[in-house]
Amino acid sequence: MADYGLAPAVDLVVVGDCNPDVLVLGDDVTPAFGQQEKLVSSMSLVIGGSAAITAVAAARLGLRVALVAAVGDDAAGRFMLGQLAGEGVDVTAVAVRADAPTGMTVALSRGDDRAILTATGAVATLTAADVPTALLTRARHLHVSAYFLVERSLSPGLAALFGTARAAGSTTSLDTNWDPAENWGDDRLRAVLAQTDLLVPNEAEALGISGKGTLAEAVAALGSAGTRLVVKLGSRGALCVLGGRLHRVGVPPVRPVDTTGAGDCFNAGLIAGLLRGLALPEAAALGCAVGAASTQAAGGTGSSPDLVSAMSLARTATIRPADSG
Repeated sequence: MADYGLAPAVDLVVVGDCNPDVLVLGDDVTPAFGQQEKLVSSMSLVIGGSAAITAVAAARLGLRVALVAAVGDDAAGRFMLGQLAGEGVDVTAVAVRADAPTGMTVALSRGDDRAILTATGAVATLTAADVPTALLTRARHLHVSAYFLVERSLSPGLAALFGTARAAGSTTSLDTNWDPAENWGDDRLRAVLAQTDLLVPNEAEALGISGKGTLAEAVAALGSAGTRLVVKLGSRGALCVLGGRLHRVGVPPVRPVDTTGAGDCFNAGLIAGLLRGLALPEAAALGCAVGAASTQAAGGTGSSPDLVSAMSLARTATIRPADSG
């Protein structure tokens, strides 16, 4: 493990899932059981895992990024480590488990929608002890992805990790992603949220976490005064909440090739914007730009842009006061 006490500071530490995506694209990607074979447009092995995608997208935006995750000591794990290192992501703190396989996801994508099958493998073994304290204290921002995939192993120590990062001057953010169990958290999640500077769910996740029936109710519950909240709305952009004030943010619509990882790329743009000193709505505009650009090729990182391209698209964004309806 690297001696982060002697290493240069990093802009962003991303904690969470790291696994290959087997990406299946086509107009009809619904499997037919009964031993029927169907042909699809393409199938590829690409960088997957929300945390890994966010890390790569952030590195392409010029941030110094370190990833903390867990993979198996197998070909899939070596594939991920090689791909991430090639993108400039520091993978020194990625734990390699000899007793668990690397997680794997099959994403069935038909452009504007997808279905996801995941075997968590080593992903679900990540613990707070795997996160080097010296790395946290030298980072400008700590982001956790896919909370519910690592809930059992990571959540017991996550609030303390966030507290350590904040005490060292770092800001923190959380994207829970979808909860496969649909339980939507407990007291441990609430403890983490109390240490979270920025919560970044999508609309369905905001409803689940809040336990509310409408977006307006979810925003009222999650975006209390002083809390920063950005709700991702897909092709409709994003809703920013800060101190009870709401803004709608969006870029001109694009025709998606594949939406895999668009929300994770949005997170990278949002964080990059905040670290550049942008106000929350302007940072969300950069997030929308990165997310939109990422849909123009297959895979979560297939077309995630560089900073110049992302900022050019972000300048076309609209930002307006809005209600949450």
